[in-house]
Amino acid sequence: MSSTSRRPDRKSQLAGLAAELFRARGYHGVGINDIAAAAGITGPALYRHFADKQAILAYVLLGGVQEMEDATAAALSSLRRPDGAQVERLLRGIAEASVERRDVAALWRWEGRHLSPEDQREIARRSTALLSTWAKELMNLRADLGPADAELLCWAAMSVFGSVSVHRTSVARKRFAELLAELARRVLHVRLPSEVVEDEPVPVGVGVPSRREQILSAAAELFHRKGFHAVSMEDIGAAAGIAGPSVYRHFSSKAALLGAIARRAGDRLLLDAERVRLSSADETEALRGLIDSYVRVLTGSAELAVSFSADAVNYAEEEGPELLRIQRDYVAQWVSLLGAAQPALNPREAKITVHAALTIANDLSRTRRVNSRPGLAAELRVLMAAVLDLD
Repeated sequence: MSSTSRRPDRKSQLAGLAAELFRARGYHGVGINDIAAAAGITGPALYRHFADKQAILAYVLLGGVQEMEDATAAALSSLRRPDGAQVERLLRGIAEASVERRDVAALWRWEGRHLSPEDQREIARRSTALLSTWAKELMNLRADLGPADAELLCWAAMSVFGSVSVHRTSVARKRFAELLAELARRVLHVRLPSEVVEDEPVPVGVGVPSRREQILSAAAELFHRKGFHAVSMEDIGAAAGIAGPSVYRHFSSKAALLGAIARRAGDRLLLDAERVRLSSADETEALRGLIDSYVRVLTGSAELAVSFSADAVNYAEEEGPELLRIQRDYVAQWVSLLGAAQPALNPREAKITVHAALTIANDLSRTRRVNSRPGLAAELRVLMAAVLDLD
C-alpha cells in the first residue's frame, strides 16, 4: 500500500488523538506539540497533515456531521416509500453514532466556538439541512404536523442524541443506543399543545433591587446574548447604570460574576426542588413539579441558560467544584424520583434519561430557530414529560 493511500488513515488517527486531548484538557489547554507527542511524532510532522490546531478541531467536527449525514442517507435509501421502519433505522443509526463518537458531540457543544466563522457556518448549514430532511420524513408519517412543529420535534430528538455530551454516565454500548433511540422515538410521537397557554407573569415586586442584584441581572443577560468573552466589565457596568470600575466593588472579576450567577440559579433550583418534594403525593407528581420548576427558571431569566452554556468553562478555579456539586445534587434528585417511579430503569439508565430531558429544555431554549415560539414553555414541559415517560 502506498504512503498516499495510508495518509487519510493517519490523518484520522491524529485527529482522534487530538479530540481526546481537547476533551480532557479543553481546546486552549492543548498545543500542537502535545498532540504530536501523543502520536509519537514531532510538531513539524503534524503540520504535514493539518495547518494548525483549529484545522484539527474542524476536521473532527465536520467528520461527525458527515457520519450523521451518512447514517441518514443509509436509513432513508433503504426503502422507496417512507414508513416507520425507515425512521426506526434512522433513530438507531444516529443513536449508535452518538454513542460511538460521544467525544465529537462533547467537542461541538463545549469547544465548537473555537472554529473559524466559516467552519461554524458550514456545520450549521449542514446540521440544518439534516434537520430539514428529518422533518420531511416525520411529516410523511404524521399528517398532523406542519413544518415548524416537525422541525421542533426533530430538534428535540437531536438534543436527545447530543445529551451524551453533557455527562459521562454510560451503560453497555448496545443498550445505550437502544435507550437513546427509544427516548428520541418518544419525542417524535409527542402531541404538541394545540393552544398557546402563556405562563403567568412573574410578579415584578416593589422597591428597587440592590446594586449587586442589578449587576448580576445585567451580566446574565449580556453573557446570554453575546457570550462571556464578548462582554467587558464596562459593558456590565453600563447596563447596570454604573461605571465599569464600580463593578469591582461587588465582584473581583468576570469569572466571579459568572460563578455568582450559576450559584444563584442552582440555589433557586434546589430550593424549588425541595418545595416540590414536600408538596407532592407521589414520584410522578414530583417529577412533573420539577419539570414545571425547571422550565419556569429556564425561561424566566438568563441565569440558568448562562450556567449551562459553553461559557461555564470560564468559572473561577475555586468555583468549579462547588458548582459541579450543586448540579450533581440537583440531577440526583430527578434520578432518584425517576428510579422510584420506573423501577425497570437501573440508576445509570435513569440518569441518562434525566439528562436527555434536561438537555432538550436547555438546547431548545437557546436555539434561535425555535426559541421564539409563543408556546415554547408549554412545549418544553410536554417534551420533557414524554422523555421521562410520564404520560
